[in-house]
Amino acid sequence: MTWQTPETFNFEGHTIRWGAIGEGAPLILMHGTPFWSYEWSRLAPLLATEHKVYFYDMLGYGNSDRPNADVSLGIQNRLFAALVSYWKVERPDVVAHDFGGATALRAHLIDGVDYNSLTLIDPVAVRPWGSPLVQHVKHHEAAFSGMPGYMHEAILPAYLQSAMKKTATADTLAPYANQWIGVEKQASFYRQIAQMDQCYTDEVQNQYSLIRCPTQILWGEDDEWIPIERGRELHDLIPGSRFVTVAGAGHLMQEDAPEAIAYFVQSFLNSEGRT
Repeated sequence: MTWQTPETFNFEGHTIRWGAIGEGAPLILMHGTPFWSYEWSRLAPLLATEHKVYFYDMLGYGNSDRPNADVSLGIQNRLFAALVSYWKVERPDVVAHDFGGATALRAHLIDGVDYNSLTLIDPVAVRPWGSPLVQHVKHHEAAFSGMPGYMHEAILPAYLQSAMKKTATADTLAPYANQWIGVEKQASFYRQIAQMDQCYTDEVQNQYSLIRCPTQILWGEDDEWIPIERGRELHDLIPGSRFVTVAGAGHLMQEDAPEAIAYFVQSFLNSEGRT
C-alpha cells in the first residue's frame, strides 16, 4: 500500500494528516468511519486529472492523532472548517462518505462553509442510524476496548466485510483493519464508536432544506449499515437534490463500485458547467 497523507495541520493541539494531488478547481474528499482517507486511493488520481484534490484523516482516524478525548461529529465539523480556511480554498466541490457526509453537512449549516457542489455517498444524515455493532458497543465500550487483541482482530474483518456487497480479499480488508490493531488503536476504535450520537445529525436534520449548493446523493442498493430508505428520506429533505442508487454496492461503495462514483461525480461536476 502506497497511500500517504504527508502534510500536517495543527488543530487545537492535535496533528491532522492530509494530502493533495492534481491541479485545478478544489475538490475535497471526506472519508467515513471506521475508514480513513485510504478509501479514496483509487478515486483521487482519477478526479485529480481536472481538479486539485484534497483529502485528510479525521481526528481519531488513520494517520491523524487519536487522543483519548472528543473525536465525535461534534468536533469534526470544526476541524473541517479550520482545514478549509487553512487550505485557502473557496467554494470547493465536496465528495463526502458516511461520517464525512455528516461532517460536510454540519460544516455547511453550522459553520457557514460554502460549497460549489456536494456529493454525499451513503451519508450519516437522517435518524435512525448506526449498525448493530455500533449500538452494542455504545453500551459496553470498556468490555470491547479491553478484550484480548486476537478477539478484536477477529471481529474487524467480519465487521468491515459487512460494509461491502462483494466478498473482499484479505488484501482489500487489511488497509482498513490494520489502522485499528494494537492496544492503543483498539481502544481508539471503540472510543469513536462510543461517541457516536444522533444528536449531532438531529441538530441539522431540519435544516437540510437550507443547503446552498447543488447536491447529489449516491446510495448503495445493498447497504446493510444504513438502509436505502434513509437515502430517499434525505433526498426528500433537500429540494432539487439528485438521488442515484447504485446496484451491487453496499455501504463502502469505494470498494464495491468505484467506477460508479467516478462516473457520477464527474458527470455531476460537468453538468451546468460546474467544472
